Amino acid sequence: MPPIRVLVVDDSVVIRKVLCDALAADPDMVVAGTASDGRLALQRIPQVSPDIITLDIEMPNMSGLQTIPEIRKLYPKLPIIMFSTLTERGATATLDALSLGASDYVAKPGNSGSLDASMERIKQDLLPKIRTLCGRPAVLEKTTEQLAATHDPPPGPKKPSVSTIALQRRPSVIDILAIGTSTGGPNALADLIPAIPMDFPVPIVIVQHMPPLFTRLLAERLNQKASIEVREGVTGAKLLPGQAWIAPGDYHMAVERRGSDSQLFLNQAPPENSCRPAVDVLFRSVAATFGPNTLAVVLTGMGADGLLGAQEIRERGGRVFVQDEATSVVWGMPGSVAAAGWADGIFPLRDMAGEIVRQVRASRHSQRQSLSLVPSKTG
Repeated sequence: MPPIRVLVVDDSVVIRKVLCDALAADPDMVVAGTASDGRLALQRIPQVSPDIITLDIEMPNMSGLQTIPEIRKLYPKLPIIMFSTLTERGATATLDALSLGASDYVAKPGNSGSLDASMERIKQDLLPKIRTLCGRPAVLEKTTEQLAATHDPPPGPKKPSVSTIALQRRPSVIDILAIGTSTGGPNALADLIPAIPMDFPVPIVIVQHMPPLFTRLLAERLNQKASIEVREGVTGAKLLPGQAWIAPGDYHMAVERRGSDSQLFLNQAPPENSCRPAVDVLFRSVAATFGPNTLAVVLTGMGADGLLGAQEIRERGGRVFVQDEATSVVWGMPGSVAAAGWADGIFPLRDMAGEIVRQVRASRHSQRQSLSLVPSKTG
């Protein structure tokens, strides 16, 4: 298989060298070319035919944000990874880039630390994303079938049929919606959350793999577009209908029962699946707290975070939906759940909100009907 051809676009000579050295050290990749701004990048693309582009945000002549729409006009499927700074300005620009069509992002190493440390950071954060977006999954992505084989699937089909509910579950009222996502998640959430109606009768808890600052800005953007209230999670927040809580970067988020209330709890326990926040942490806590009254949704994302949490939700009688492969930027997270047999349904993103609302309302309507059939006490 030929190596992945990468076009490196950055106005910093130092960053270009670090990126090129990191790519050159990987036998599966080759630097197809470099450019110091967006205009040069647009000229280089037809010359070097890259499989993927790493793109800086702030550059002279033509910034990364100006470059993305031009790339998308000519190359709608060419993967673009943004190289952004871990600052509020950088986080804002990164979210703008994703909304314009960038595939993913990687934070630049900080100014402190050695060149070797920066190189190692880039290798850990950037190279796996390049492989995944170019269809060369990392080891974790390649072992979806092995992951599925390590779990005993519940009765029914091992792989649910696409776009339909594959497994018939005993109806139970849904009291919470839990969502997990990673690569491609900000745009998926931007489609899904605004489609949730104002009178949605249950709380929503969300893990999106993102660092600090990014999650707060994401919550603020979603809140501006949504009918429901969207906020970054804080310890002690009560879970109420019509609210959505996003786990803050670098913190696991869990739910727990306190008397008659359900509340959020944040912690900085070790990362799981190399992630903090981790979907598995949230899903486990939701399964323990709400049991069969849980609806979980796994959206687009790299890796398999959420797989074990989805298993616990299913084993406690809850329901799990996953986004389909065709509408996912990366079908790692939802694909691993589907392959393991834990998905009750696989839906394209455009249908997911409608199906969620239908399932939640139907479950609560069934509960009201059941209560109305209970004979009242007489004399």
